[in-house]
Amino acid sequence: MKQLHTLDFIVFFFYFIVVAGYGYWIYQRKKSKETSTKDFFLAEGSLTWWAIGASLIASNISAEQFIGMSGNGFSIGLGISTYEWMAAATLIVVAVFFMPIYLKNHIFTMPQFLNDRYHPAVSLIMAIFWLGLYILVNLTSILYLGALAVSGISGIDFYVCMWGLAIFAIIITIGGMKVIGFTDVIQVLFLIIGGLATTYLAVNLVSDPSQSISDSLSGLFEGFKNMRASHDDHFHMIMSKESPHYFQLPGLSVLVGGMWIVNLNYWGCNQYITQRALGADLKTARRGILFAAFLKLLMPVIVTLPGIAAYALYSKGMFQQEMLGADGMLNADKAYPVLLNLLPAGLKGLSFAALTAAVVASLAGKANSISTIFTLDIFKHYFGKNASEKKLVLIGRIVIVGSMILAIIVSPYMGIDKKGGFQFIQEMTGLLSPGILATFLMGFFWKKTNSAGAFFAIVGGFLIALWLNFNMAQIPFLDRMGMVFLICVAVMFVLGMVMPSHNKGLEIKVEMFKVDRTFGIGMVIVLSLVVALYAYFW
Repeated sequence: MKQLHTLDFIVFFFYFIVVAGYGYWIYQRKKSKETSTKDFFLAEGSLTWWAIGASLIASNISAEQFIGMSGNGFSIGLGISTYEWMAAATLIVVAVFFMPIYLKNHIFTMPQFLNDRYHPAVSLIMAIFWLGLYILVNLTSILYLGALAVSGISGIDFYVCMWGLAIFAIIITIGGMKVIGFTDVIQVLFLIIGGLATTYLAVNLVSDPSQSISDSLSGLFEGFKNMRASHDDHFHMIMSKESPHYFQLPGLSVLVGGMWIVNLNYWGCNQYITQRALGADLKTARRGILFAAFLKLLMPVIVTLPGIAAYALYSKGMFQQEMLGADGMLNADKAYPVLLNLLPAGLKGLSFAALTAAVVASLAGKANSISTIFTLDIFKHYFGKNASEKKLVLIGRIVIVGSMILAIIVSPYMGIDKKGGFQFIQEMTGLLSPGILATFLMGFFWKKTNSAGAFFAIVGGFLIALWLNFNMAQIPFLDRMGMVFLICVAVMFVLGMVMPSHNKGLEIKVEMFKVDRTFGIGMVIVLSLVVALYAYFW
């Protein structure tokens, strides 16, 4: 039943008022610093470790997880959670090795790193690539999938939902990173509570589909036990070559291959993510990232398990019509919206708010990063060298609105619904990830790396990935990414050896990578949990 009840609207509007009201209060409280670009784009020195960690997760978890990853949970199973659990391990690597380099060398944007380490032309090319990726892949998919879910739950017109989500995100984004960072704490709270409520009730329903919804703990454990016993194939992290899902998750590549490229690029070389920590000191940034790593371990319970529960119920004869797409074929991305429509009044509103929170927080974070790159790395550098801080902030706000409108216009034509939302984002991003990561890692740790090598990795890596995508499509895309990465590193090494480097190196000392005791304990716990989870669900 695609209908929200009065209680659902009350819960949802409570969420809206709390987030918008808190954001407005933060904005008014910090209004005296409004015209500072570092304050607007980075919230320099203002975000606490818990705000950084919450903002990282709120910006990361969006419609592609709630809808796309739940859809993959339906079709593949727990294995898709490798994107979440490997991310927890990756965040530790980023906190220990990447953040000290950025902060010690006063790096505030990713194109700035490329400019300082290599050449302005390398920085400009990469800035353009990033803007294209963020607008045409990320913003479009978040808006499209978010509107699809909200429309499916509420019955409100798809395009009305899309515009509504965009406007809500703009309201938050134009307040700057400080407003985004602190409102993300509330967004994560709704996201986790609402997400866990959906999971709890969905797994409970598996234990006895004949009843409406059980609320007992025994039903929860019975439901999970039922899922494990009846659908063991949905509880393996490492796919064998015989698995029909090997192409998406090619065996050990998720542990030692392309999955590291996906995650290191996303969490360590991505303005959208690193921006949250770049305005803090190293201790605060590291603890925020560690907090995000702990939250990452929880995410599969919220975004994957509901999809598996939906599959278990579907296998028992439920949702036979509801899971069909417009073409009459099974559409796994409908799993999460279908589950939400089973929830009772009130809880449905809470889960609706959780989904909206995930979408809006991601839109806000992505739009802010688009604005940051365009304003500081393109406009200021090439068109407004003498522009005042106030004008730069104004340009940033205009870019936020413009990018959101452009994403709305092009999103229906991007083919997001063809492969499933989550897979679409991973494969499109994967065209750039190997070259970007090679450029950053070689730039960090090998002084002979030069601009020619960086140019090859960014442009050549993209072209090679594109060629492989069309001519070697039978190879899993994670393995293709690994191949491109190795090619980029090899060519960068050769060019560094045969051509002189006139580029500025970075200030890197071994002691930069030392961690304090509290972080060290947290790091060991996170990595131990990741190992335990893979061992148990191998």
